Amino acid sequence: MSKFILSAFADEIDADFKTQMDVLERYGIEYIEMRGVNGKGLVEYCLEEVKEIKKQLDARNFRISAIGSPLGKIMITDDFKPHLALFNHTLEIARIMETPYIRMFSFFIPEGEDPAQYRDQVMERWSCFVKAAEGSGLVLLHENEKDIYGDTAERCLDLIKTMNCDYVRLTFDPANFVQCDVETYPAAFELLKDHIEYMHIKDAVYSDHHVVPAGEGDGRVPEILTELYKRGFEGYLSLEPHLGDFVGFGALERNAVIPETVAFGGGVQGFALAVNALKKIISEIER
Repeated sequence: MSKFILSAFADEIDADFKTQMDVLERYGIEYIEMRGVNGKGLVEYCLEEVKEIKKQLDARNFRISAIGSPLGKIMITDDFKPHLALFNHTLEIARIMETPYIRMFSFFIPEGEDPAQYRDQVMERWSCFVKAAEGSGLVLLHENEKDIYGDTAERCLDLIKTMNCDYVRLTFDPANFVQCDVETYPAAFELLKDHIEYMHIKDAVYSDHHVVPAGEGDGRVPEILTELYKRGFEGYLSLEPHLGDFVGFGALERNAVIPETVAFGGGVQGFALAVNALKKIISEIER
């Protein structure tokens, strides 16, 4: 039996942690894919501070679906040693937060260059992640993202097959594929469906790559969720609205274009649009 569990990047609601939880409560969402807390990245906190954040979550009965880490979001040509140290720190954070998942990426490729020439370095670095996480019980989720090695379905599959590891799986983001001019459905979905562990819910349009609520763009979100439902998918649908500017947005992407806040309102208003759009899709699937 299928089971969709709603989660969210709460830092897109507001930088303030209490406000994040207040709004999620309002919409009946009990899980957070934690990326930013009080204007600072979760992985930037020391472990004692993370324990305090966990206490606040526990007091409000919230749980963490995944650590929304920036791991793998450096240039493939950058020094890897400090990044591996950050990964080991994030492993400890995941344990404290009692989540099985860490969201990750496969390194920015120098602009205009062929990703194939950096393939070996990408695989070598990911092999280091895999080795460090061995025996931890944690699952490393690779997300398709613009300008990284795994920005196409074929290279996402290459990473999965090369790692050949049951704790390396995929986060599937339809909007990110659209922004790379990749066909999300059926092409990318059919290629990757056996490796999808987790979904990011946002949509985009091919014409200018701007983000819209789920079901209003070219990401074929309803079709993808319908297919997952038929396959008996049990897991998280994590709302990542990107419908307005928020603290830290500019650091998330290379050459990030800040969204127009006028169209959707951003913050609480944008989040409301994103939640309602997703709930409408789910209700139609489950009818």
